[in-house]
Order: sequence, then C-alpha cells, then structure tokens
Amino acid sequence: QVQLVESGGGLVQPGGSLRLSCAASLRTFSTYTMGWFRQAPGKEREFVAGIGWGGGSTYYADSVKGRFTISRDNAKNTVYLQMNSLKPEDTAVYYCAATRNNGARRYSISEYNYWGQGTQVTVSS
Repeated sequence: QVQLVESGGGLVQPGGSLRLSCAASLRTFSTYTMGWFRQAPGKEREFVAGIGWGGGSTYYADSVKGRFTISRDNAKNTVYLQMNSLKPEDTAVYYCAATRNNGARRYSISEYNYWGQGTQVTVSS
C-alpha cells in the first residue's frame, strides 16, 4: 500500500520559514515526479511546485517563485518544500503527490496517482 506522509507544518509569523517533508513508501521513488499542492479554506486545490525524477528539473507556481524551493532525496524516498518569506496568503493545507509521468511541469491534479493526507500551514501574527 502506497503511503505519502507529510510533516513540518505549523504556525509561523509573516516573513518566517518552514520546511515541509513528505516521506513516500514508493518502491521506485526515483521514477516518480513529485509535486506539492495546497488548498486554502473555500478555495480549490492548487499546484505549488513540482520536481522531476532526478531532481534536476523543478517548476513553480508564480505565486511562490523565488520564495519556495522543492527538492528531493531519492535515497530517503523523501521530497521537501522549503518555504521562506511566508505570507498570510500562503495559509493552507499542503499536500504532496506522486505521478509516474516524468518532468517537473506537472501542475494538473488529475495527473497525480498518489496523495498524502496533508499538513496545515498557518501564517499569522
């Protein structure tokens, strides 16, 4: 049974940082593109960032470009999302997801086969 488990969420002040982690029980983790999505209350789930199989290609939503960094450690079956300069509008439940389609530019929810349960990120003073 495939499991994606996110961690690292919490409450942070505007301008602060958080690092999210997602541990995946995928046997061939290195052949999955990994993505981060988020869903704020009353809004649709939206793409945040994606990273290709080897980690050399990344893609970001315009709203987080320059502030967030996605990375992966294939030896640990883990993908990360480093979030800096956080804003109140970044408040959401953050989900990691996996797809067998290679390439970081996978921003469609329908492309992803596996999803984590989500971790809450709240940016507030």
